[in-house]
Amino acid sequence: MVTKPMTLIPPIKPTPRPITTSLGPDSPVFSRRDKRMSVDFGNLNMRERARSHSASPFQDEIDVLQQENENILDKLQFAEERYVEAEEKSRQLEKQVAAQSPSYESRLVYRKEAASQQREFLQDALRVPARTTDAKNEEITALRLEVMAARKEATSVAENLHIAESELRSLRTVAQRMLLSQEEMEEVVLKRCWLARYWKLCVQYGIFSDIAEIKHEYWSSLAPLPLEVMVSTGQKVRDEYSSDKADIEERNKVSFDMNDLSGEGNIESMLLVEKGLHELLSLKVEEAVMLAMAQHRRASIKSFSGPLLPVEGQNPVEAFELSKEESEDVLFKQAWLAYLWKRVKNHGLEEDIADERLKFWIEQSNHSPTSHDVIEVERALLEVKKLGIESQLWEASRRQIDLDVSLHGSPTESEL
Repeated sequence: MVTKPMTLIPPIKPTPRPITTSLGPDSPVFSRRDKRMSVDFGNLNMRERARSHSASPFQDEIDVLQQENENILDKLQFAEERYVEAEEKSRQLEKQVAAQSPSYESRLVYRKEAASQQREFLQDALRVPARTTDAKNEEITALRLEVMAARKEATSVAENLHIAESELRSLRTVAQRMLLSQEEMEEVVLKRCWLARYWKLCVQYGIFSDIAEIKHEYWSSLAPLPLEVMVSTGQKVRDEYSSDKADIEERNKVSFDMNDLSGEGNIESMLLVEKGLHELLSLKVEEAVMLAMAQHRRASIKSFSGPLLPVEGQNPVEAFELSKEESEDVLFKQAWLAYLWKRVKNHGLEEDIADERLKFWIEQSNHSPTSHDVIEVERALLEVKKLGIESQLWEASRRQIDLDVSLHGSPTESEL
């Protein structure tokens, strides 16, 4: 804002007034002059008396004091004149200010209005960014809330996914445990062969004739060649124990492939086989079959025309040969025992006797069975039962499956 230059009025010099007219006889100045004149008159009289009485030692000091007094009086008179002039100038300035005060007031009002308008303009200008900032802050707050909600939802989804994956792994582990390993499927095949063989002998010797035929048909459908498969398994054990790899490969060509006979590889087939063996045991089928074979052998001996003489150097108990069915039964059980002890050794079970038993049954299969072998086989089967060899092998196989699942993960759904 442009302000108009203020015109200064030149000071008006007051008309000099006689001091004698402004000062009354009672004024301090008038009294001081009288005193001075009286002092002067006294001094003159004193000087005259001093001159008349010769020079006084205090005359010089009195003169100095008289001169100083006069100087002070002159200064006082000058100060009084200046005071009067200052009062006159003050009154004139007051009049001048009073004359010019309306213009100053208007200017002040104008300046105040301009400053107020400027403040309002600045406030309005500041309100716009403030509103914009508030809107942006609200939008940012809303976005943050959405992000937090999305994070919570993602966390919840991740937790649910983790739970689902854990449950899926558990289900796959359970499903994997429901499947049989290759070794367990081989065991199922051999036990099917055991069931098929003994129900066939029951049919042959007329034992449990009411159910033998049905049982034989069922298990034979699952194991059509029980003796051949078991003997082939025993031969495979001997070959694996042998050091001639070329011979092993050649013999494996003619051995039976049990994968072709395994059928379903689930645990249901194992349970079904165990149920059949339990039935066989509860009915004492094996004892009945062995008794029937012994009776048949004795009947064959009695029908022989002459007495049976023992060979020189041979125990009288071993003086007779086993029947074909008895020999096949011994070979069948020797192959089974060799297979069991091979698995026991592979799993590190019964380490103090496993290798010895495996060697023994491999050697026993190298000669023709005798009546002594019948006793050895039955003793060995009783030992296997007391030691719980089959249960140990099952637990070891299950541990191996759990280890494979933990190391390599569960199988995929397609594998299941």
